[in-house]
Amino acid sequence: MKGKAVIYLFTILLCGWTINANAQQAGSNTYDFLTLTNSARVGALGGNQVGMHLNDVSLVFHNPANLSSQLHQTMTFNYVPYVSDIKMTYAGYAHTVESVGTFGVSIHSINYGTFDRADVDGNLNGTFSAAEYAINLSYSKVLSPKLRAGISLKPIISNLEQYNSFGLAADLGLLYHSENQLFSAGITLKNVGSQITTYNDTYEPLPTDLQIGISKKLAHAPFRFSLTAQDLFDWNMKYKVEDGNGDIIEGEGNNANGIDQLMRHMVFGLELVPSDNFYVAVGYNHRRRKELGITEKMSTTGFSWGFGFRVYKFHFAYGSARYHLAGSSNHFSISTSLSNFRN
Repeated sequence: MKGKAVIYLFTILLCGWTINANAQQAGSNTYDFLTLTNSARVGALGGNQVGMHLNDVSLVFHNPANLSSQLHQTMTFNYVPYVSDIKMTYAGYAHTVESVGTFGVSIHSINYGTFDRADVDGNLNGTFSAAEYAINLSYSKVLSPKLRAGISLKPIISNLEQYNSFGLAADLGLLYHSENQLFSAGITLKNVGSQITTYNDTYEPLPTDLQIGISKKLAHAPFRFSLTAQDLFDWNMKYKVEDGNGDIIEGEGNNANGIDQLMRHMVFGLELVPSDNFYVAVGYNHRRRKELGITEKMSTTGFSWGFGFRVYKFHFAYGSARYHLAGSSNHFSISTSLSNFRN
């Protein structure tokens, strides 16, 4: 089993290096909604956590190796009133086939709302809408008592006014957990793929990313610490934008020092877990704070928080993430297991 794990890990790293040997410039990707979390728990923990080993089917979105037999017949629904009129939804289900593995299916969608259609002179001519969808077909397999591997195939449909595109992506993941369940670590190669049909005649890259995370629960205290390193294909995370005069302006993070650059790759999470039926979580995303915060008044930009609890046979969760002084995103999750309703 150890040999299989090494081969799988090598495959993840090799695929990532081959596909994304050169860092992509931020803002140059298509289907960027694939990078937005929909889970209330992960939203509260900073937006990305790939090393957590929990019975939460929403975590499959971040690491397909989170699929396990313990999630058999578990279903979840997540709703995110993001910013402005943008809405995200996610519905997922997991099912285990004995001696074969665990399968999962989910639908991740984002609706950008309704817009006024106008010509170049500003004359209004009705309205139009924009939305994108991804269907996640996932599978995981136990490699050893402490290690699982998973994969998700994701057909993607994008409808932006009269422009349409279809793509195909995949996630590859590994998840390790200790025998006492107090420590876990994961690695995920996300959004490997390509557009099949484009909006015009130009193919745009997908937001491919390599993420590595760890999670540690204290043995004698109700706390769990989580850390995920993201955007590992682009150390400097440089980007350029064009102003109204056609001049190129470098992004805020282009001249950050080494420690600041390192921190921009890290997402921190802390949970208070007094029981399996209740938790309170806080998170910090340094890149979000540095790139979206206003220097004169940073406030809580980059911080997030949330909580979850169980009532009867259902788990409810809420998460709030501050992106900017202008507002926060809110995440709502509900999950249950169909097996709970059997006599």
